[in-house]
Amino acid sequence: RLARMVVAEKRVACDQVQAEDARNPMPIFIDLDGTRAEGLWAIIDHLEGNYPDYPLAPEDAAERRESLRWLDWAMGAFHEQVTQRIAYEKGGQRYTGAPHRRAPDMNLIRAGREELRVSLPAIGRAAESNGNLAGRAPSLGDFAVAAQLSVLDYLGEVPWSEFPTAAEWYVRIKSRPSFRSLLGDRVP
Repeated sequence: RLARMVVAEKRVACDQVQAEDARNPMPIFIDLDGTRAEGLWAIIDHLEGNYPDYPLAPEDAAERRESLRWLDWAMGAFHEQVTQRIAYEKGGQRYTGAPHRRAPDMNLIRAGREELRVSLPAIGRAAESNGNLAGRAPSLGDFAVAAQLSVLDYLGEVPWSEFPTAAEWYVRIKSRPSFRSLLGDRVP
């Protein structure tokens, strides 16, 4: 999701951004000139280095560090403690066709929901004080956090009404053209 958002935000035409197969879900970006970047960080590095017209890493060093901190948090701790616990448990059995289906582990889902409730105020505070998570312009950190939240939002797991500043930030990010492809995603 994040790789697709970054490509769209950079306004880059490309041959594809996709995983080659289910066993290797790593995103692969193939530029129009044939350049191939495999993996999220390689794609981001390629796009930031080759398409500077729409920078997603802020020029200001402090903002850049903050954006990368949000990016790291979204793809690491938040993914593991929230998205993975909720989405994998809630949807994994239903959508993956797992041969040994089992009931979702509600303890894991509850733990993910608790972590989500701890995270949303921090997202709201950052957005309220900076305009976005790291600064005035949306950056890699914003898109990484929004990509995680979009999965949870799709599953109806985000209590937006309890966290209005986080909700307002998410609505702004979700209204960006780069988010449109994610809003069209459907689980087959």
